[in-house]
Amino acid sequence: MRIASLTTALLAGAAVVSLTLLSPTGSSAATTDATTSATTADDSCPVREYAMGIRYQQSAHAAAAQLQSWSIAQGRLRKAIADHPSERDLAVVTDLDETVLDNSPLLARDLEACHTYTTWDTWSDWEVNGHPTLTPGAADFFRYADRHHVTIYYISDRFEENKASTMTTLRDLGLPQVNSDQVLLYGPTKEQRRQVAAADHEVVLLLGDSLPDFHADFDGATPERQAELVARYAGHFGRDWVMFPNATYGSWRKSPLKAWDKPLS
Repeated sequence: MRIASLTTALLAGAAVVSLTLLSPTGSSAATTDATTSATTADDSCPVREYAMGIRYQQSAHAAAAQLQSWSIAQGRLRKAIADHPSERDLAVVTDLDETVLDNSPLLARDLEACHTYTTWDTWSDWEVNGHPTLTPGAADFFRYADRHHVTIYYISDRFEENKASTMTTLRDLGLPQVNSDQVLLYGPTKEQRRQVAAADHEVVLLLGDSLPDFHADFDGATPERQAELVARYAGHFGRDWVMFPNATYGSWRKSPLKAWDKPLS
């Protein structure tokens, strides 16, 4: 989906800035006009700040990162199968949104309308009527897991009342092992739902785009605490935890910017 209205607004803002840069005097009036224009645009459409993240999520760069993550996941699963010493069946636990499913068209649609999608008030309609696609590499991974008799748990904070629609979406996309017992949606915490998977299986991989997809310690943690926890659990990433890129939403949005202290001149 193209973000035409946003592009028009950005081009208009860029034109004002260009006039400022081309002015031989660099007049304060031109600078003020550019600043005022940007401020007005931000006030009228505060979600314009999400544009770069959505552009990244829909880019070849994100596709490459997703392919890389699925490749790592399949390599680690292959090793886990080869090394499997236990009589317990193996399982993988995966998040859905922005891990397995690409929902960026919904986010781009909301952005075009200057609607703040992080209020999640448009998400339920998307779950029922939307058409997400698989992230690159996901289909191959799940076919491999299913072919090797690895149990798959889809653990997501999608709405429980839309479970039938979510399961239909997963089946329509060709994903295996889509049943009520293995699709666990919002209600109990993700940790509690992971424990359901671990009760009868040896969980060898956790897959997600958000830190709470991996451990309860990340739930509600501040950005500073999350950084400490990532350092603590560093040995898991790329081994039994595989992280996927998501620049469109997440608790990281509240992280303070760390700026160079040299003033701009």
